[in-house]
Order: sequence, then C-alpha cells, then structure tokens
Amino acid sequence: MRRRTGEDRILSLPNVVTTIRLVLIPLFVYLLVQPHHRDWFAAAVLLAALGSTDWVDGQLARRLDQVTTLGKVLDPTADRLLLATATIGILAVGAVPVPVAVIALAREGLVAAAAVGLALAGARRIDVTMVGKAGAFGLMVAFPLFLAGHSTVGWHRGALVLAWVAAVIGLTLGWLSIIVYVPLAKAAVAEGRAGKAAAGLDESSRQIHSE
Repeated sequence: MRRRTGEDRILSLPNVVTTIRLVLIPLFVYLLVQPHHRDWFAAAVLLAALGSTDWVDGQLARRLDQVTTLGKVLDPTADRLLLATATIGILAVGAVPVPVAVIALAREGLVAAAAVGLALAGARRIDVTMVGKAGAFGLMVAFPLFLAGHSTVGWHRGALVLAWVAAVIGLTLGWLSIIVYVPLAKAAVAEGRAGKAAAGLDESSRQIHSE
C-alpha cells in the first residue's frame, strides 16, 4: 500500500494527542458518577486537563508541520464530544446551573445541525474559528469550576464565582461565533458547488476526448 504523507497521513503526534483526549472522556464520566461526590474534584481536575490541552494538538500540528485532513476533523469532533459529555454529565448530577447547560447544548445542537445541512448542500469543510475555540475553552474552564464549587474543597465558593464568570464569557463567545460562521458558510456552499461544477466539466471534457 502507498504510504500516506502530508495532509493525507493518519498517524501523527497531534492526532495521538487528540485520540488520548477522546479515550479519557469515559474516565471523566466514571469519576463523575461515583457516590457521595467523592471523586468530583478528581473529575474536575481531569476535565480541566482535557479542556486545557485543547490547544496542544493544534499547536503541535502547526509547529511540527503535521496538519492532516484527519486532524482537522478529529480535533473539533473531540472538542464537541468532550463539551457535550461534560455539559450533560454535570447537568445530570446537578453541578451546573440548568440555564448554562441548556444554552450551551442549544448552541452545540445548532452547530451540529448546520454542519449536516452544509454537507448536504455540498459545501466545502469550514475550519474552526478562533472565536468558536475561545468560547469552547471558556466553557471548559467553567465546567470544572462548577464541579469544584460543588465538591468538598475549601475554596468551593470562590470556584463557583469564577465558574459563572467563565461560563458567561464562554457562552457569549460561543454564540458570537455563530454569527461569524454565517458568511463563512455561504462562501463554503458557493465554493463547494463551484468545485463540483468544475469537476463535472472536467469529466465531460475527458469523456469527449476519449470518444
């Protein structure tokens, strides 16, 4: 088999980092569901580590020149899966305010539906924007702090205050990114359709010359 190189490669250090983040999500859920809140602080620490390493794979990919097609899909998938799992899990155990969870999940649901719609419309893939990444990071700071705020640590009151600050910033940036994506989505649809039309003309031209 031909060895995959460049953006076509599968195995790369950034993709390994992203995969490790995905694999550790079930461990977070396990710690979260332990009785008597005994492992909530450990769950908060793990969630904070997973959230704070969000930028690591992207930085590695750019600095090591290991940007791959798989990584462009895997990285945002890991981010959304971690955010959704954290939101639903922490909401289920009652450690995050319902309005925060509902607004965060509504945004993720809208993004997922938009991604499907754009794919069906033949749009090219849209790269994640810095505003969207910042919004996700804000929530990934807020959720561990909400957990810590409901744990037995001595600074739990301060953790709750910081959690609310991070949540407001994260939700604001997250929904602002929706507005930023609108012109990008329109351009992606136009470019995707133009690319398909050009490919169709090339195919027709080849068929004519082959006859």
